[in-house]
Amino acid sequence: MESGRRRALSSVLSSLSLLCVVLDLQLDGATPVEIEHHLEMGRKLLAAGQLAEALSHYHSAVEGDSKNYLTYYKRAAVFLAMGKSKSALPDLSQAIQLKPDFLAARLQRGNILLKQGNTEEAREDFLAVLNRSPDHEEAHDQLHKADDLELLQEEAHEAHHRGDYITTVQVLEKVIELSPWDPESRELRAECYIRLGDPRKAIMDLTPATRLRADNRAAFLKLSQLHYSLGEHHDSLSQVRECLKLDQDDKECFSHYKQVKKLSKQLDSAEELISEQRYQEAIEKYESVMRTEPNVAFYTNKAKERICFWDEKPLYAEEAVDICSEAHQREPQNIHVLRDRAEAYILQQEYEKAVEDYQEAREFDQENQELREGLERAQKLLKQSRKRDYYKILGVSRSANKQEIIKAYRKLAQQWHPDNFQSEADKKEAEKKFIDIASAKEVLTDPEMRQKFDSGEDPLDPENQQGGGGGREWPFGFNPFEGGNFHFKFHRH
Repeated sequence: MESGRRRALSSVLSSLSLLCVVLDLQLDGATPVEIEHHLEMGRKLLAAGQLAEALSHYHSAVEGDSKNYLTYYKRAAVFLAMGKSKSALPDLSQAIQLKPDFLAARLQRGNILLKQGNTEEAREDFLAVLNRSPDHEEAHDQLHKADDLELLQEEAHEAHHRGDYITTVQVLEKVIELSPWDPESRELRAECYIRLGDPRKAIMDLTPATRLRADNRAAFLKLSQLHYSLGEHHDSLSQVRECLKLDQDDKECFSHYKQVKKLSKQLDSAEELISEQRYQEAIEKYESVMRTEPNVAFYTNKAKERICFWDEKPLYAEEAVDICSEAHQREPQNIHVLRDRAEAYILQQEYEKAVEDYQEAREFDQENQELREGLERAQKLLKQSRKRDYYKILGVSRSANKQEIIKAYRKLAQQWHPDNFQSEADKKEAEKKFIDIASAKEVLTDPEMRQKFDSGEDPLDPENQQGGGGGREWPFGFNPFEGGNFHFKFHRH
């Protein structure tokens, strides 16, 4: 029995040994037929523009035969077609190592190095090509470009060293044309743009620079800081997060991240409160914004502008005028501030000032329809105020609700009822006031008539009624002051 167990164990071990041999053979590489199949499929897919699929087949070809310089070269060609020059370089270098006289790979690597701004190594490749093929036209041209680029790089750094940022930018324009994949030149030009007060152009240079280095945390941080200074807190947050993806323990990035996240949360919360019409809470949130970031003018201006927006919130109209005036001093050409202050003036029934603000805003934006309509409305209200103002007649604010209007009407109607006066002159004056009080109540308690009045049209003005003519018409032809002794009693509820 013991010998049987031994024979069974020996058989299992033999099988395992055979399996290992088979696996080793499979892992050693694909067969020449399989490699050729991958190369052929790679060529077809590359020609069809299916780059990812082509790359997959070239990966298999390289894994199947790691000594074939052509497979590396062809995979490099796919990487270049995909815009991945950094990935193409190792394959070209491997192809050259396997076949030092492979001129096509030398030339291609030199071209990449030149575009990366590496003139010294690029020159070595072009000279190596010319050493074996002295009449190679492209190698001659590229060698001249390498020489030109080196001179331009020196000129740019000299201009930068002496603080001539305009000249530096001009020279770097030519440098980047020759070496678009050089992050150093773009970062230097970005620095010049910042010093020249043009952060937008700096952002345009730093954005590609983040992709041109494997670990460009400095560029991500600078991008975040630039977006932050421009008030683009969401973009700032996005860029600083990219920095932390590369190293979550980066102290500078983490410190900036905490500041941006806090401010961004406050700004988003304030805007949400506005949309929910929770205006007092929104004001408090914007005041927090100004405390969180007192050094960047954009956020203070933004907060002042949004608090100024409370022009349509009657409880804050007086405060809105003060805030808007302060915001206007900071940004004299901000049409939103002028618009909001005009609306605050309208709530305070200072129509002339509202007209002036709308006119000033329109000087900066003649095509803005909202400003044009606002000016027309303010002008109508100004004209209307010189006639009858039903809000003033009842002594209520423009935001008064129906209950407040009726309460004011009852009080004044009782006060100015003609029966309360003895002399004829006083009665006539009381009649006039009583009619105005009744008219004000009629207009302001009717939503449609009130809307017309608020837009600058008096719905009881004969000039605004079809057919014109006639004086004030009482409902059903009833006039309380003609014939009979009518007595009104007002009850408090």
